[in-house]
Amino acid sequence: MISQLSTATGRTLRAVRSTSAPITHGLIALCCLLFVLGPASGLTPGYGTGEALATAQRAYFRHWGVVPAELFDGPAREVLTPATALFVHGSWVHLLGNMLFLFVFGAMTEERMGRVEFTLFYTGCGYLALLGYAAANTSSEESLVGASGAISAVLGAFLFLFPRARVTSLLPFLLFLPLRFPAWVVLPFWAAVQWAAAEQASDGPGVAYLAHLVGFGLGFVYAWVRYGRGTRVKCTAAPAPEGENQP
Repeated sequence: MISQLSTATGRTLRAVRSTSAPITHGLIALCCLLFVLGPASGLTPGYGTGEALATAQRAYFRHWGVVPAELFDGPAREVLTPATALFVHGSWVHLLGNMLFLFVFGAMTEERMGRVEFTLFYTGCGYLALLGYAAANTSSEESLVGASGAISAVLGAFLFLFPRARVTSLLPFLLFLPLRFPAWVVLPFWAAVQWAAAEQASDGPGVAYLAHLVGFGLGFVYAWVRYGRGTRVKCTAAPAPEGENQP
C-alpha cells in the first residue's frame, strides 16, 4: 500500500513538473491529496464512521480553518489559519467545484504572471480574502475553509488580463446549454451572483460569499496596478462552467 502510494505520488510530481503551469496543477494535486487523507472525504478508516466521523470533521475544520471569533482574540497560532484554510475543503462538491475553476483559469494566469509571482499572488490574496471576511464577522464561531477566496482572486486577475477570452458556461436558466461568452461577460456575472448571495448564511464549513467578493476585487485591482491597461492579452478558448458549487 505504501509502495503504491509512493509510486502514485512520484508520477503526480513528474506530471506537475512537466506542465506549463506547475503551480496551478501542484495546488490542485495538494488540495486533492489533503482532502482524501482528511476526515471530510470519508475514505480514511482511522476517523471512524457515524458520529465519530462527524466529530473528527468538526475538530479538523476548527483546527485548520478560520474561526473569526478566535482569529483576533485567540492564541497566536490562529494568525496562520487563513493560510492553512486555503488547502482544506468541506465536501467532495466543494473540492471539485473549486479545483475545476482553478484548473480552467489558473493556468493562463500563472503563465502570464510567472510561477513565483503567481504563488505569492494566490496565497496572499487568499489569506486577505479570508481575513476580510473574518474582520466583518468577528463574532462568528463558524469554521471557514476552502480555496474559494484565492480562486476568486485568480478570476479577478483573469478578467483584467484576458477580458476577451471566450469561456464555455452552463447557465441553469437556459437549461444548462453550453454557451460561449467572453470573460468580460461571464466573470462579472459570476461576481454579481456572489454579491447577491453575500447576505445568505452558509450551511456548513466553507468560504463565505463575502470572501469571494474580497478575493475577486483584490485580484482585479492587483492585475490592474501590476500590469496596467497596455498588457492585456488576447486569447481564445478557456472552457469553464459558470458558478461555484459551495462557498
